[in-house]
This record gives sequence, structure tokens and C-alpha cells, in this order.
Amino acid sequence: MAFQQIGEQFCQHYYQTFDSNRAGLHPLYSQQSMLTFEGDQFQGADAIVQKIMSLPFQKVQHQIVKCDCQPSVNEGIVIFITGNLLVDDNANPLKFAQVFQLLKGPTGNYYCHNDMFRLNIG
Repeated sequence: MAFQQIGEQFCQHYYQTFDSNRAGLHPLYSQQSMLTFEGDQFQGADAIVQKIMSLPFQKVQHQIVKCDCQPSVNEGIVIFITGNLLVDDNANPLKFAQVFQLLKGPTGNYYCHNDMFRLNIG
């Protein structure tokens, strides 16, 4: 499977899971994974999912506008996402950018090793 296809499938799965069951994101990270969320860093799947679960909204919907993927070292994949974030009942979407680096785990499945998220405000 080509890196673009893997990257797009990962993003669809990630955002569908985030929007419906944030706790379900845990298997997509490892204990070596790192999330930088608006400048704050969280290491390991437990800390990352704890941060995601603590975000102060009830309903969320991600709309992917662009998904750019590149092959990386050791069969990794770098993904850059731009999109819209619909939060609770707010009619005005927030713009966001997110970067994932996927690496192959010991079983050959991809996991998110690096995750960087920013709202595009201003």
C-alpha cells in the first residue's frame, strides 16, 4: 500500500475515532509517542489520551481540508493536515493544523509516534 493511501486511511480513522470515542485513540499511540498540543507536550499513550479526553467540549467534528503525506525514514510516514473543527453547537468552525509521524511498530502495524496540533487563530 502506498504511503499516501496509508496516511489518508490513518487520518480518516483517527478523526472518526476522535469525534465519536476519544478513549479509542489509545491503541494508535505507544508509550514512546509524543503529543505537542498548543505548545504543551505529553509523552506516552496514557498521557496523550488523558489530555485529549480533558478537552472542554462535548461534541466535536473534524473536517479534513487537505491531507499531505510524505514517506519518511524506516518506512515511516509524515502527514500534514489542515482542516475545520466544529465544536459543540458553535456554527463557526475553528481552523486547525496537525502533523502526524507514523512509524511501524514491532508487529508491523503503524502507530502515531509524533503528533503536533495547533489552532489557526488570528
